[in-house]
Amino acid sequence: MNATGPNQPRAVALRYTGQGAPRVTAKADGTLVEAMRALAERHSIPLHRDPTLTALLSQVQLDAEIPPQLYTAVAIVLTAIYSAAGKTPTPDPTADPVEPLVSRPPQD
Repeated sequence: MNATGPNQPRAVALRYTGQGAPRVTAKADGTLVEAMRALAERHSIPLHRDPTLTALLSQVQLDAEIPPQLYTAVAIVLTAIYSAAGKTPTPDPTADPVEPLVSRPPQD
């Protein structure tokens, strides 16, 4: 990722399979955020905007599990996504993984 200022847009994609902790699977900043969002929408990946969580998740290495300090915040996001989709989170390795995109919109 490129160095960004505090007002630059950012996005972080997560993958949660029900095994272990969610993983950071993609990150973007600046002009790449809109492309990442468009790709997520094209593939029906749920979007969630949370500037604080995005800033914290953007510090996690790609393909790394999120740290325990972020479990609660990410669990709240995943619960909302599952609920909106009418699903119940269960640790089923054969189920389709949840892959939300958490982003911070540009600030004026």
